[in-house]
Amino acid sequence: MNFLRLPFLVKLTLVVISIIGLGYLLTLGQSILAPFFLAFLMAMLFLPAATFMERRLRFPRSISTMTSVFVMLAILSGIIYFFGSQLSDFSKDLPHLRDQMTTVFNNLQHWISKTFNVKIDEQLDYINQGLNKLLSSSGVILGFTFGIFSSGFGFIVFFTLFFIFILNYRRILNNFIVTVFNERHKTSVQEVVNEIRVMTKKYIFGLCLQVLIVSILCSIVLTVLGVKYAILLAVLTGLLNVIPYLGICISLLISCFIAFATGTPSTCIYVAIGYIAIHVVDGNIVLPFVVGSKVKINALFSFIGIILGEHLWGIAGMFLCIPAIAIIKIIFERVDGLKPWGKLLGEEEKPNKKKKTYKISKNITLKEMD
Repeated sequence: MNFLRLPFLVKLTLVVISIIGLGYLLTLGQSILAPFFLAFLMAMLFLPAATFMERRLRFPRSISTMTSVFVMLAILSGIIYFFGSQLSDFSKDLPHLRDQMTTVFNNLQHWISKTFNVKIDEQLDYINQGLNKLLSSSGVILGFTFGIFSSGFGFIVFFTLFFIFILNYRRILNNFIVTVFNERHKTSVQEVVNEIRVMTKKYIFGLCLQVLIVSILCSIVLTVLGVKYAILLAVLTGLLNVIPYLGICISLLISCFIAFATGTPSTCIYVAIGYIAIHVVDGNIVLPFVVGSKVKINALFSFIGIILGEHLWGIAGMFLCIPAIAIIKIIFERVDGLKPWGKLLGEEEKPNKKKKTYKISKNITLKEMD
């Protein structure tokens, strides 16, 4: 049966059923598929280094794989140690932070009562009690922050094992993907595999560069404003910025909360202005050059992908949704029956301006743009 010759409603029904079934399977396999996909992305990032060690340094495949694993684990351990030490210092200041927040809200309460003659003692007391409970529970804050980066020890173990297997058996996996399809599609399948590999490597590298640039900009702004825990907030902002649109809003709220609690209300306003400026620079300068050119997904489906990713895989899904959509888009663009879906995921194509040519003489022409 030729899929292209089916009526539109039948094709639409099959597509919807396939999407529902795939979503159900993704939900069931969250504990396995999430670390596997992240390991695949990181394996594509370390693939050039592993290939260099095998071809130039004459390392065996197992040695190059284990070397890549040690480098990756060293980087991951450094990040965990940094956040652990920073959060340890932050937890020690929680009592002081709680007292300062109470003082700020008490002053705000007296100012509102004096200015507007509105009795809001009970409401503000309720807010103060809620803040005291929140700030007195350091485990909630630490657990939330650590939950951003991993889903537990099992996630890290599965991620490391999948990373080793993908790098070590990449040739077998590549040959299987190419040979499992019909022989006449072998060239197209190989092109898709190569395009996905190149796109993934460039996207992950560009994403790391974006995290670094945003972290540096935020650290400069927060340090100049005198905000406490500037480095911690800057790195957290850079990592959360990986989540399109929502990440910068979450980091803005966290930074403004800390600035308001440890400084003055005016500092909080300056932090908000600084973050908006950094977001403008990131969206119009950094993102188009280091990330936007690698993954061309329109804003609508980026946002939908974030929501679906969070629903299926939680916080890990919010980080992994954009590269997943980019891979799906590449596959759709190579399959005849799915090309319209690939165009739907991409950005709007700008119409080419036609050139009009007017003859002046035998050898001279005048070209004018529409």
